[in-house]
Amino acid sequence: MELSVLNKEGKETGKKVVLPEAVFGIEPSDHAIYLDVKQFLANNRQGTHKAKERAENSHSTRKIKKQKGTGGARAGSLKSPVFVGGGRIFGPRPRNYSFKLNKKLKQLARFSALSYKAQEQSIVVVEDFTFNAPKTKDFVAFKKNINIAEGARSLVVLPDYDENIYMSARNVQRSEVTIAANLNTYDVMKAKTLVLFESTIEQFNNLVNA
Repeated sequence: MELSVLNKEGKETGKKVVLPEAVFGIEPSDHAIYLDVKQFLANNRQGTHKAKERAENSHSTRKIKKQKGTGGARAGSLKSPVFVGGGRIFGPRPRNYSFKLNKKLKQLARFSALSYKAQEQSIVVVEDFTFNAPKTKDFVAFKKNINIAEGARSLVVLPDYDENIYMSARNVQRSEVTIAANLNTYDVMKAKTLVLFESTIEQFNNLVNA
């Protein structure tokens, strides 16, 4: 797939880039994408939920009424889950939700997500640039120049970390910036438009053997 390279003003530079078929032209695997997104979300869960069970509740252990003769069920403690303020039955406990996936499967998921974006023609390639200083209005103007609608979710993939671009995009809603080495399936699928820097394309060739 061949795309024109734009500058940050949104004008064509006359250059063309070819997206590697092994990354952007495969038959997408929906199941691989599902597993990778599921793992990404699970690994980001804190798992710190906790409710007090009967043994952890601080109530008096005094027997609250006599065993027989009341006409009701026996009750021995206010810690019982049947009383308001009592312990919770089988309450949530802290746990680790993370799980592992094979490296090749995660690679397949990532390539599948990128291939979907290529099929949808949702990829824009821009020549490498930076901002002189971190300014939100510069990044907003850049998105407008390359015809990304206001409010549309976008993902900008840089070859390497650029603090000025990161800081400029930080306060722009539905705009995310990452580097090629940290690209994940979830962020790609979530974005409506994928913006690739020209030198980022070269790094995708290295992903094939990663």
